[in-house]
Amino acid sequence: MSSWSTLSRALAAVALVPALTLAAPQPKATAPSTKPPAERATQRPSKQYTVEQFMQTTSVRGASFSPDEKKVLFSSNQTGIYNVFSVPVTGGKPTQLTRSTTDSTWAVGYFPKDERFLFEKDQGGNELSHLYVRTLDGKEKDLTPGDKHVAAFVGWSHDDSAFYVVTNERDERFMDLYRYDAKTYARTLLFQNDGAYDVNDVSPDEKWVALGKSRTTADSDVHLYNVATKELKHLTPHKGTASWKVATFAPDSSALYLLTDEGTEFNRAVRYVLATGKQEEVEKADWDIMYTFFSRNGAWRVTGVNEDARTVIRIHDVKAGKPLTLPALPEGDLTGVVISRSEKRMTFFVKGDRAPTDLYVYDFGTKKLTRLTDTLNPEIDAKDLVDSQVVRFKSFDGMEIPNILFKPHQATPENKVPALVYVHGGPGGQTRKGYSPLIQYLVNHGYVVLGINNRGSSGYGKTFFTADDQKHGKEPLQDCLEAKKYLASLPYVDGSRIGIIGGSYGGYMTLAALAFHPDSFNVGVDIFGVSNWLRTLKNVPPYWESFREALYQEMGNPETQEEMLRAASPLFHADKIRKPLLVIQGANDPRVLKVESDEIVQAVKKNNVPVEYVVFPDEGHGFTKKKNEIEAYSRTRAFLDQYLKQAQATN
Repeated sequence: MSSWSTLSRALAAVALVPALTLAAPQPKATAPSTKPPAERATQRPSKQYTVEQFMQTTSVRGASFSPDEKKVLFSSNQTGIYNVFSVPVTGGKPTQLTRSTTDSTWAVGYFPKDERFLFEKDQGGNELSHLYVRTLDGKEKDLTPGDKHVAAFVGWSHDDSAFYVVTNERDERFMDLYRYDAKTYARTLLFQNDGAYDVNDVSPDEKWVALGKSRTTADSDVHLYNVATKELKHLTPHKGTASWKVATFAPDSSALYLLTDEGTEFNRAVRYVLATGKQEEVEKADWDIMYTFFSRNGAWRVTGVNEDARTVIRIHDVKAGKPLTLPALPEGDLTGVVISRSEKRMTFFVKGDRAPTDLYVYDFGTKKLTRLTDTLNPEIDAKDLVDSQVVRFKSFDGMEIPNILFKPHQATPENKVPALVYVHGGPGGQTRKGYSPLIQYLVNHGYVVLGINNRGSSGYGKTFFTADDQKHGKEPLQDCLEAKKYLASLPYVDGSRIGIIGGSYGGYMTLAALAFHPDSFNVGVDIFGVSNWLRTLKNVPPYWESFREALYQEMGNPETQEEMLRAASPLFHADKIRKPLLVIQGANDPRVLKVESDEIVQAVKKNNVPVEYVVFPDEGHGFTKKKNEIEAYSRTRAFLDQYLKQAQATN
């Protein structure tokens, strides 16, 4: 459970939802466009839909097979909040298995030998997640009870007799590793974490625990813990800045697979042989390898590559020593691959810009592909939605900035429309291709949206990734100003009506743009964004201890760099904000505290500037309930319609 993964997942909560593209096993990247996209040969009238229609689309995630491999378990927000469902591998109507009406429920998976299953949930978005079991009689039991700690599932033992869980109940700063008996739920401590390590994986023979250790966001190491002797070994000593991360153990426990960018710009896969300490190159790409893992007995190895804001999946036939040719699928990306214990079939998700995530099953032997869900609201014609395009522009200093551009059907040189710079979360997140109900809703109603990957974004090499370190509010923000210029250069954009919007770190960038460059954007939409870095960095959750110093290296240390952080915090410059502002906040947010939004709203109101403030009492750092998304998105569009779309040209 990597702290950086946790940080990125939450702070990037409202980044464009990742779209993961099906491609050949050995893809070649095409040269991206650096020019404004050409006009379509024909313009198609676009039917406009309500936010309620967009939110009648269902979101699904987290799939796994039942013990007999006749069903797939997954989470769906069909009921308005995420619950656990199952669906036959042959297709059919999903069956609802949990019935929460208050807290989202995230499927972990079936037990290997019966239809009990594990799931996780927190309380109103407070991120104090616990691990639960649903027993065969339908009862639910908290396996990690308590009020002030967090727990998370790590994996199953290779013999299926136990599963592994991390929890910080002993010391709120550190995640200890426990082994739970699959029958009795009795637990034993496998690794007591007193060194702020990230617990990443357990070897199939249960002799080793692989641990991560971050020094900075771009410099990390891997350590190996011997369960029998309790000895720790540092596997990745290195000089200079290099990322070393745990990928997976080999199925026979002979090796540990690692991901590293040492000596290169992008992550590649390396095998560390446990008996000899020898390192062997395994796989590389022209982009970051994000993960690689084996099926249960090693018949298949699955690799995900972050190729220019989309994920490309490679599935390797280990025995044959060659890549698997994947079946033809609808246009989109393939992700979330889970291979059954028998290694005879796999389940995965497919998603495109105009198609929300759907669940599929593929049989390796028969090559039969079965679609299990149809998540797009049937009232919406996908032809009325838009495909995105990867575009690039040169920033103020010549650095090339990649972006994801969404162009409304109705936008033409004769019908210029307003536009938004959409900033992802992070720091270190990535704007990616793929379906986003908020983006498609805004584009459907006539807004061009440019999802920027400003310097500091992941996926474009470590030089680009580290280019924002301790420069927040400066160079990365300048990239957003250049993005506005790029938008204004497009023949179908009204350059006098351009706003900025973002969530979490993107919300901070929105506030920073309005405070530090008050005449640049016409409006701003801040979705649970940081306004005061001093407070946010001093109040990071205690279980982020393994990543605290790396975060300080990225943003600044609140104890020793107060002046720099004060200068970068919009709250202390709120008197400069002169453009309309919408702020959206979850009351239970443990990462960006509600006070961050309270205070910026109070400060900006003193400027006699239009400010709207929406607080959701039952959300944290992100949305988990459809009713709240409907209100947030409708309020966003109404605000933009009033202060951006209907605004008279002033330039």
